[in-house]
Amino acid sequence: MKKLLSTTVAAVIALTSVFTLSNSVFAAGDNTAFSWYVKRNSTNTLPAAEKQFDFLEDYDAFYGDKTAAEKGDKVIYLTFDAGYENGNIERILNTLKKHKATGAFFVLENLVKRNTDLVIRMHEEGHLVCNHTKSHPDMTKLTDKAKFDLQLSSLSDLIKEKCGFECAKFYRPPEGKFSKQNLAFAKELGYKTVFWSFAYADWDNNRQPSASDAIKKILDNVHPGEIMLLHPTSGTNAEILDSVLTTLENQGYRFGSLNEINI
Repeated sequence: MKKLLSTTVAAVIALTSVFTLSNSVFAAGDNTAFSWYVKRNSTNTLPAAEKQFDFLEDYDAFYGDKTAAEKGDKVIYLTFDAGYENGNIERILNTLKKHKATGAFFVLENLVKRNTDLVIRMHEEGHLVCNHTKSHPDMTKLTDKAKFDLQLSSLSDLIKEKCGFECAKFYRPPEGKFSKQNLAFAKELGYKTVFWSFAYADWDNNRQPSASDAIKKILDNVHPGEIMLLHPTSGTNAEILDSVLTTLENQGYRFGSLNEINI
């Protein structure tokens, strides 16, 4: 009897160990850090995401409008990651107003605090003011849900307090760094996570691309259902946006709202 009991206890301990190990592996997998990217193509179609990102839609995350892409609907979603004003965001807004084009601005606390009127203007002119977190950390390092939530909720609370409207329920991870756990946290907070199907190296103000190179890169990669990421602090973007939007309009494109995208 003692031998049987001992064997049973050992088996239970072994099963518990296996269960615990499998849970640990699962948790580690959820916290695996990814950096979003998508490979451009030369066919002016929505680039295919890498196989490793197949789980995005399970968490209300997306990088393009697949329905528009499949139908050939010539719609582009203009999105801007806006952390601070250096005169160029205002220029970008002026150009968007000229073209009656709306976009989505993913903002940080700094911009909301220092340039409240500019953020209010975004909202009043029909743009979505979205969540890019409070302080632009590497969100994959925030595995504690409360700390993750604080980055989004403190920004949305500030927008409500300072600007008088609700932050749009779209979230973009700083530098495109994310994990499955991050996406799950964002979804629980009611956010859709927005990546991009086109971006280029426009963020370094000390190493700006030439206007001609930037225009060529943007127009060579245009595609139906595109989510275009631009940094509105870029002097090059402020300089070329009018020309780019004019060309796209002449090609039959319109500029949509992220609210149109069904995933």
